[in-house]
Amino acid sequence: MGFKLTKTAIEDLVVIEPEVYCDKRGFFFESYNKAEFQRLGLGHDFIQDNHSRSAQGVLRGIHYQDMRAPLVKLVRCTFGSILDVGVDLRVGSPTFGGWVGVELTAENWKQLLVPVGFGHGFATLSEFAEVQYKVSGPYASETEGTVAWDDPELGVRWPVANPVLSEKDRAGMSLRDYLREPAFLYS
Repeated sequence: MGFKLTKTAIEDLVVIEPEVYCDKRGFFFESYNKAEFQRLGLGHDFIQDNHSRSAQGVLRGIHYQDMRAPLVKLVRCTFGSILDVGVDLRVGSPTFGGWVGVELTAENWKQLLVPVGFGHGFATLSEFAEVQYKVSGPYASETEGTVAWDDPELGVRWPVANPVLSEKDRAGMSLRDYLREPAFLYS
């Protein structure tokens, strides 16, 4: 079995498509294979799997953990569809503040690898969506931050006009405020 890796406009933010075997019985694929990922130059160690379910119009993010607890995510949608977004928060990066959005669906099998130094968010496009993602470290609330989903400096083109947000996501900081928070800076 294998994987197709597609680079995006932002260095290190990649789309991964597994080889899927389908027949009249259903399908089979490997969503992750450590040896194959290492062969592709993706030597991340994942320690935990997370699973969320969101209703249509829900937007989660843009979340990150700073360098005290750096985190890589491998995100896929296993039911429904989402617009999955990675935002470059690496201060000094030539693409700082840039973003890439990829539609992940249960039918297209695509996964987004969100590397260290990136914010992550998604919007639910279908009636419901289930998102499963691997993470390279534990959740650490003291290192977590949220950048405003609607910050005009980022200019993320979300497909929902009036998203359903958590309190945390409603209170996200601007990119300018992010730059004033030295504890959250990536180097």
